[in-house]
Amino acid sequence: MSTNSLHKHFAIYKPYGFLSQFVNNGQKQNSKRLLGELYDFPEGTMAIGRLDEKSEGLLLLTTDGKVSNHICSGKIEKEYFAQVNGNITPEAIKKLQEGVEIGFSGKKYITAPCKAFKLTDIPKFPERSKKIRDDRHGPTSWVSITLREGKYRQVRKMTSAVGFPTLRLVRIRVDNIRLNQMKVGEVKELDENNLP
Repeated sequence: MSTNSLHKHFAIYKPYGFLSQFVNNGQKQNSKRLLGELYDFPEGTMAIGRLDEKSEGLLLLTTDGKVSNHICSGKIEKEYFAQVNGNITPEAIKKLQEGVEIGFSGKKYITAPCKAFKLTDIPKFPERSKKIRDDRHGPTSWVSITLREGKYRQVRKMTSAVGFPTLRLVRIRVDNIRLNQMKVGEVKELDENNLP
């Protein structure tokens, strides 16, 4: 997607505990950690979509509203690795693939069919700043979920709906841009030719 070359685009590894925003919207000063702490972003930089405070991983930023609208349009795949409570079953995976009923502001919503599968190898992410409960409290497993939609806390709501609540959530890919070996808090400037 070609855009005005005066615009800047970034990929960051959003750490756990940060909000996907630059301004404290009426929250107590210093109570929340914001993206501006990670890098000196140019004025007008916005997060493309959100990762909630407890989620980590790949977050794209841009100064170009058109790029943001395109990536949030529902045409672009976003892949997440979720560590869930319990050993996720083939039945639960099938339900995730076919779509499950979740709720938003009191309304019911059926998720679109998506790609989902259980990971055979545990992904090697950096240790999280807030520890996840250990296996003494029962097994955990990892699942990959790839969505084109992006409702608020959607992956968490989906895994809960099939009986396996999410303990840790990391976005690893937006279209062709991958988290790969980025370090927590790392910021990379992107060439506009590499944007989805």
